[in-house]
Amino acid sequence: MSELSVNHLLGIKYITEKDIQLIFETADHFKEVINRPIKKVPSLRDITIANLFFENSTRTKLSFELAEKRLSADVINFSASQSSVAKGETLIDTVNNILAMKVDMVVMRHPNPGACVFLSKHVNASIVNAGDGAHEHPTQALLDSYSIREKLGDLAGKKVVIVGDILHSRVALSNIFALQLQGAQVKVCGPKTLIPKYIHTLGVEVEHNLIKALEWCDVANMLRIQNERLDISYFPTTREYAQQYGVTKSILDNLPKEIVIMHPGPINRGVEITSEVADSKQSIILDQVENGVAIRMAVIYLLASKINR
Repeated sequence: MSELSVNHLLGIKYITEKDIQLIFETADHFKEVINRPIKKVPSLRDITIANLFFENSTRTKLSFELAEKRLSADVINFSASQSSVAKGETLIDTVNNILAMKVDMVVMRHPNPGACVFLSKHVNASIVNAGDGAHEHPTQALLDSYSIREKLGDLAGKKVVIVGDILHSRVALSNIFALQLQGAQVKVCGPKTLIPKYIHTLGVEVEHNLIKALEWCDVANMLRIQNERLDISYFPTTREYAQQYGVTKSILDNLPKEIVIMHPGPINRGVEITSEVADSKQSIILDQVENGVAIRMAVIYLLASKINR
């Protein structure tokens, strides 16, 4: 059996194109499983997984939990706001206390970039990064690529534009790495204030004009403005942002070709995209949600098969 080249999923930059293809093939199998009347497989009956969320999350947390339960793993959910972290306990102490309960795998979201890498060096468990600050969100990038592949076929040569708050987005960074590994061309689009200075070093082109970006691309991945991370004002008003960088149905209808619209969620309807666009046949947003469970099942299953028993 093929196996992953890594023992943890810390970020797309640590995995290979071969790893991505293996995850996709495994997800194909699990997608078929989750569409059966009985949606569970006994694959991970003897594995215990702890979900540690030090930051708020709805979709990612639910998606991981559902993936774990579909694989018949034992699941522990841990929310930092209700834990001893609030009393000053360190990250390593928190995790070691959880591992003392014989946990095999930790799925962690943390506000500090690099928290998962740090943890992987200090604790004896398989770590899955569910988002670390504005750094990476590897399973989101994998499910995004998988959804494009399902809609358009092979990613090689496809043109993908990521629109919005690139500066604060872990989704953008992971997507850039994943898309480039698979041979796609990537552009980013947004106000100058929301495009990081280092973006050119990643081999990514910048386009500040939304219409030009949409005319170029096959797929537009629309990111939300991360209000919770905006410490200063990066643009005058939300209304003005929506006028310059929001996608409406009339914009889509006036393009020379039909493009695919994606969004990692949660959507600020009427800002990045209108409801009409979100619910249109060009949108694959709900496919992304469904594929998220299959991709996370694949990642957990493949990592669990490497845990030394």
